[in-house]
Amino acid sequence: MIIALDGSSVDGSAYTAVVNVARRSPVWLDDTASAWSTYGLALFAVLMAVGWWRARRVGAAASVTALAVPFVVAVAFGVDAVLKLLMREDRPCQSLRAATLEACPAPGDWSFPSNHAAIAAAAAVALLFVSRRLGALAVVAACAMAVSRVWVGAHYPHDVLAGVVVGAVAALLAMSALRGRAQAAAMRLAATRLRPLLVVS
Repeated sequence: MIIALDGSSVDGSAYTAVVNVARRSPVWLDDTASAWSTYGLALFAVLMAVGWWRARRVGAAASVTALAVPFVVAVAFGVDAVLKLLMREDRPCQSLRAATLEACPAPGDWSFPSNHAAIAAAAAVALLFVSRRLGALAVVAACAMAVSRVWVGAHYPHDVLAGVVVGAVAALLAMSALRGRAQAAAMRLAATRLRPLLVVS
């Protein structure tokens, strides 16, 4: 069933308050938020690579867990994308005609839930299974990503909250399911040409 969600009735006033504050904020802060909103997901890719590189020194099972992270993030993104198509919520900059830091996406680029927030949250939760330190850093970065998407005017607050929930739950379920199978998978993969991906020679 396709639902046409009117996000402005949920927290449109909160969204308007945030974008109004953003318009009155220092240029350096707005530029930082815009840059993070646009390019910040690259940091999560770097953290995934670092997590895998360190896991190779721990053992094959740890490497399998680390290598699973990008696939888990892709699954979370897929779930989020399906929800977008089902909910069909217009962007707040279209519904409220607000002046925003980021150019308003074209009609049909749905708002709920936030892809950026879902990807960031999924990466953060999945990385916690690889390294608490990297995961903690990713959690902070994911929160910053969620806030920045509202700050630049791309999403309502409920969009990013829903994205965080979708990404976190998808990652938690997937990584929890993998935990008990990582050792068996590592043993099978270690006997193949993929062994260099799992352990330091």
